Amino acid sequence: MTRRAAMKASVACVALAMAAAPAFGQDKPPERKALRVCQDPNNLPFSNTGGEGFENRIAEVFGKALGLPVTYYSFPQRMAFIRNTLRYKLPGADYPCDIVMSVPVGFDQVSVTKPYYHSTYAMVFPRGKGLDGVASSDDFLRLDPAKLASLRIGIYDRSPASEWLSRHGLLERGVPYKMLNADPEQYPGEIIEKDLAAGKIDVAIVWGPIAGFFAQRVKNPVLSVVPMKSEPGIKLDYQMAMGVRYGEREWKQQVESLIESRQAEIQAILKNYGVPVVDDSYAAPGK
Repeated sequence: MTRRAAMKASVACVALAMAAAPAFGQDKPPERKALRVCQDPNNLPFSNTGGEGFENRIAEVFGKALGLPVTYYSFPQRMAFIRNTLRYKLPGADYPCDIVMSVPVGFDQVSVTKPYYHSTYAMVFPRGKGLDGVASSDDFLRLDPAKLASLRIGIYDRSPASEWLSRHGLLERGVPYKMLNADPEQYPGEIIEKDLAAGKIDVAIVWGPIAGFFAQRVKNPVLSVVPMKSEPGIKLDYQMAMGVRYGEREWKQQVESLIESRQAEIQAILKNYGVPVVDDSYAAPGK
C-alpha cells in the first residue's frame, strides 16, 4: 500500500469510528415500571421510610406526572451513599434505584440536573433570650462581646459553620456534633429538636432545610431562623439539584422537564417544610 493510500485508509477508519460512536453512546431508556428513588431511611426533612420528607413529596409529584408508582431503595446517607444506591448493581441484576432527589450542583459522583432550589446555612435560636434583634449574621457579630462570649453555638464538625466560627474568632463558643454518626437512629435535626429546645445550646448553625423544618416542629420555645450569607472563602449557600447515573441522557432530560413543569408544586412543598429558599445575593461577592 502506498503512503497516500494508507493515509486515505486511516482517515476512512477514523470517519467510520466517529460515525459509529453516537450509536454506542445512545442511552435508550428502559421501559419504566416505577419511579425508583434512592433515599436515606431516617433523614428528615429530606426523606424517611414513612415517606414524610420533602424529597418523598416531590417524588410523588413526579410519579403522578409520569403515571408510575414510586418505590424506594433505602441506605443511610453517610459514607458511600451513591456507590451503595444509584451505582449499586449485582451481576445479572438491575439497579435498585434511578434517581437521588437532592445533590448539590457540582457534585461529581452523579450526572447533576438543573437546580430546583437554592438554600443556605442558617442560625436557629429561641426568642426572648437576648437575640431577638438578630436578623442577619452581621447583626449576630455586632452583639455585645460579653453576650457573644456567653453563647454555646451548636455546629456539625467539618461543616461550613465551623469555618464561619473560626473566621470570626468564635470557635471556642462552638459545641461540636459529629457530622457522620454510625447510629442509624440519629438524625440531623436532633441538634435543634432536642438540645436547642432543651437549652443545652443557645444557637444552632445548620443547613437551611434542617433549620427551617425543625424550627417549625419545636413549639416551645418558639425558634427564629436566620439565613446566612456566604463570605469570601466560606461558602454557606448551595444550589440543589437531582442526580442520575452518567450516560442516561434521556432520563436526565425527562427529570429536568419535570423540574421545570412542576416548579410551582415543588416550591409549595419546600415552603410547607420551612425550607429557607434564597436568591443569588446570598452567594459570596464575585460568585
